Amino acid sequence: MSILLFGVSHRSAPVSVLEQLSLPESDQVKVVDRILQSPLVTEAMVLSTCNRVEVYAVVDAFHGGLAVIGQVLSEHSRMSMGELTKHAYVRYSEAAVEHLFAVASGLDSAVVGEQQVLGQVRRAYAAAEANRTVGRVLHELAQRALSVGKRVHSETAIDAAGSSVVSVALQMAERKLGTLADKTAVVIGAGAMGALSAAQLTRAGVAHVHVLNRSSPRGQRLARKIRESGVQADAHTLDRLADALADADVVVSCTGAVSPVVSLADVHHALAAAQRSGVQEATHPLVMCDLGMPRDIDPAVAGLPGVWVVDVDRVQHEPSAHAAAADVDAARHIVAAEVAAYLVGQRMAEVTPTVTALRQRAAEVVEAELLRLDNRLPGLHSAQREEVARTVRRVVDKLLHAPTVRIKQLASAPGGDSYAEALRELFELDQTAVDAVATAGELPVVSSGFDGGMHAHRAASPKRSAE
Repeated sequence: MSILLFGVSHRSAPVSVLEQLSLPESDQVKVVDRILQSPLVTEAMVLSTCNRVEVYAVVDAFHGGLAVIGQVLSEHSRMSMGELTKHAYVRYSEAAVEHLFAVASGLDSAVVGEQQVLGQVRRAYAAAEANRTVGRVLHELAQRALSVGKRVHSETAIDAAGSSVVSVALQMAERKLGTLADKTAVVIGAGAMGALSAAQLTRAGVAHVHVLNRSSPRGQRLARKIRESGVQADAHTLDRLADALADADVVVSCTGAVSPVVSLADVHHALAAAQRSGVQEATHPLVMCDLGMPRDIDPAVAGLPGVWVVDVDRVQHEPSAHAAAADVDAARHIVAAEVAAYLVGQRMAEVTPTVTALRQRAAEVVEAELLRLDNRLPGLHSAQREEVARTVRRVVDKLLHAPTVRIKQLASAPGGDSYAEALRELFELDQTAVDAVATAGELPVVSSGFDGGMHAHRAASPKRSAE
């Protein structure tokens, strides 16, 4: 097992560090390509959300792979290696598997039990597959993680409260404002988080929603969906930001932009306009929920009088962001069982090519000896030859049956891969023959895998960076 995880999340770093490390989709491709330029890394996938940046990779050497990933992220974030590693966590082999399963289950989220992270894992895998940077190992790992996440949500009540970063932030806003009913809201960003924000605001009874987005068509679609639910809504591009803010009671921003879209001057001017028109009441501050990563709203805005900012840091410390202990325990038991089952399957899969290669070797020896028999006894009748052949094959099969069945059983235990190595040594099996069997057995659905190095079989698993 050679899966390596290098990550930074809300649990290990402040928002400022996550901002430096944040990876827009366009940068994710570049970062992964750079990582895969090293012959030590053969597969890679990035999971980048509002509160985590994680790289999952298949490596030939732990320390070498770790150095490659760390260096690329250090250069991307313009952080020194020392500063980066101070906030990072590393998981290897079984621990990396367990971490991804926990993430997909919502156990490692800022709002424990949220379902959104399952979709984020799915999109991360789909992007890596589309860019041809995952092979058999990460394909199977990601698919299993998605399955585990679904199982946790269906078999436990970890998401019974239906909480998400958006819902918790809006609950906090509602407490600050007294109610969201009949209020005017601004949603900046019309992506998945923007749509979720609009749905939450609609259920809370807001009177009007201004949707602001760089792309007018996408913003118009979200505004139309809001109107279909019975709430007034309009859509504008970001050049109308100041007007929208002047009319707002609550703002939710989640654009995924690489720099703030709401400046200190924007909010200052909006507050002045609101006070002149009498829109903003002194007893009701403007509540701004900044759910972007990096931040959408200039941090200096929090210092303005009459403004209350909710960010990811505040959300994760909110009591409603934590699921019931019993549900968390139940989810952790499922994850532990799934990790154990996955590892057993992987260990057995690793020994199977060796067993197959051994049987192929035995078949080749049998055929060679039968050919020698033909040369020594050319007058042997075909019926007699067939009987001798069947007898020899039965003897070989019986001799190999017990050890090959037993080695599969032993391989399912921790450290079982050592038995495959012992089998190769005992029967002098060439590693290239074993690798050839494994390659021939690649899953046909993994059209986007890649090779075992910069030099290997691209037909079975092409490595993007080698193209």
